Amino acid sequence: MQQLRTAIEAVIPLPEDAWEDLSSCFHPLACKRKTVLTAAGDTERYVYYVKEGLQRAFALADGQKEATLMFSYPGSFSGIIDSFFLQQPSKYYLETLTQSAFLRISFNDIQRLMQQYPVIARWIHVGTMAAMAGVMERLIEIQTLGAEQKFRRLLTRSPHVLQMIPHKYLASYLGIDPATFSKLLGGIRL
Repeated sequence: MQQLRTAIEAVIPLPEDAWEDLSSCFHPLACKRKTVLTAAGDTERYVYYVKEGLQRAFALADGQKEATLMFSYPGSFSGIIDSFFLQQPSKYYLETLTQSAFLRISFNDIQRLMQQYPVIARWIHVGTMAAMAGVMERLIEIQTLGAEQKFRRLLTRSPHVLQMIPHKYLASYLGIDPATFSKLLGGIRL
């Protein structure tokens, strides 16, 4: 729970009463590798704090080609955020890539806590805006950068992912062909 508190309070410090109520609503969940936590068409009911493992969100494009949208790993929050907050069916999938352990909180608990504690509503707001800023930055990269530039930015921002995430998923995340990814990996000095 201390890691969860540290992650939350990196955004906004919480008074003890708000922390106690919030933390009591997070419940453990363990999943095997390749478990679909949320499927396209399902409504996301939880936000997950990742304790162990690696997960990815992905969409299925025409012809069933997968497009990796994001990764989550220990110390991060996960879930299909638009489906969660809008309580609408997801267009995406969330799956575990490795055995994973989470603390999760339900939509109903988040809604109650946001109404009861303005500081929790503020935490959700600031955290969501930070996530949105990250999505916008990623969208700009995808639409304006070439394959090599995207690859270099990924390695600058998150060099550890080369050892954590299968390269086919990294290529999909960058929107480049796996063969191009392999050439970049072999040809760029790290």
